[in-house]
Amino acid sequence: MVSGQTSAVTDIRLATAADLDALAATVVTAFDQDPAFRAFFGADPEFRPLAVAFATDLLRRRIATDSVWMTSDGDALAMWDPPAGTVETPAPALELPSDALARLDVYDAAVHAAITAEPHWYLGVLASHPRRRGEGLARLVAQAGLDAAAAAGVPAVLETTNPGNVAMYERSGWQVTAELHNVIGLTVWILQYDG
Repeated sequence: MVSGQTSAVTDIRLATAADLDALAATVVTAFDQDPAFRAFFGADPEFRPLAVAFATDLLRRRIATDSVWMTSDGDALAMWDPPAGTVETPAPALELPSDALARLDVYDAAVHAAITAEPHWYLGVLASHPRRRGEGLARLVAQAGLDAAAAAGVPAVLETTNPGNVAMYERSGWQVTAELHNVIGLTVWILQYDG
């Protein structure tokens, strides 16, 4: 979540299947230089098609659980997972090279082993299109998931591999609960928000 003011009133709504392509493009553009995305999907020209396939699959599954909030223009989104067992999430349908899938599996296993076993809302992706950064859109789209976590009396959890994000999240009330080293060559910070 970023500080700043939105340049105009922005409507926040749940994403639908009709938003899938636009939101996948926002995620891939926002995460173009993200350490984890680059570690998963490599360098150009392979990066973009693999990242789009991954983002599309994540979005498809979360849209089905009504847990993706977005700005009406699709320039920012928050992709959440509700607490385990509260909704049925469709199975992954990723078609990626085996080496990319292996890296994703190792990363996912390490991250989820470090996250609290207690019920929680998980913020898997928070993205703002680069042309809109600094407007506070990430904070706006993330709020619905934070509100849902607070209403359920459970924490919100996320991870980041971008060291610049850690201080940004801490300023918004998140606290680092774990720091993992050398997960597919990355440092990963786990953060929790207790409202």
